Amino acid sequence: MTEAMFTASRDGHQIPAMAWLPTQQQEMPVVLLGHGGSGHKAIDLHRRLALQLATGMGVACLAIDGPYHGDRAVPGDDPLDYQKRVVAEGPVAVHTRMCQEWLTVLEAASKAWGLDGTAVGYFGLSMGARYGIPVCAALGARLRTAVLGKFGLATDDPMMAAMAVDELVRRFAAQITAPLLHHVQWNDEIFPLHGQLELFDTFTSPEKSMRARPGPHHQTRADDVTAWSEHLSRLLTPRS
Repeated sequence: MTEAMFTASRDGHQIPAMAWLPTQQQEMPVVLLGHGGSGHKAIDLHRRLALQLATGMGVACLAIDGPYHGDRAVPGDDPLDYQKRVVAEGPVAVHTRMCQEWLTVLEAASKAWGLDGTAVGYFGLSMGARYGIPVCAALGARLRTAVLGKFGLATDDPMMAAMAVDELVRRFAAQITAPLLHHVQWNDEIFPLHGQLELFDTFTSPEKSMRARPGPHHQTRADDVTAWSEHLSRLLTPRS
């Protein structure tokens, strides 16, 4: 597997991105990896998923920094200051920008490395799901499958509520018809269970399943990562 950092440009702005590419690069399906809040494009989880998907499965992965994260973080900001900046910019504007940037990066990477832009998966938890749902909807028939989770249509956190655009999320979630795995943390202290279940009901995919685990928002088990990568590869690789 080859790891490459690159940038794509949209409307005069640079989008910091990363690619993980299998050794054999021919019309590779690709998974877009959306990180959670206070993370960045090169987090360990992304590398572990990319390694599992590339090795023996021939699936490439792409990641970009979220709004005010990673290479786009404002110097001197604390890890959660991105929330105030998202609210100041406008949550709808940030959702729109992130969706456009993902599509720009996918197009640029497809041209650069011969990715199969018609066979796309999406993975995103928490903030990665928040901004990934509009991307999944925008991909339309190009989206073959998605893993979304640790996110819902309700929160008791004041800043999370300020960043929320629940009606927009509902509208885009209802447009997602590709096979879907929705991961739920049963004891999530940021996104209560009822809001996570409401989101699951909103997805219109005829092939959707739920992986529910006890534990708080930030808990991830090794077998969760394996289950996520197996779901993605099963729907994206030719033997599926």
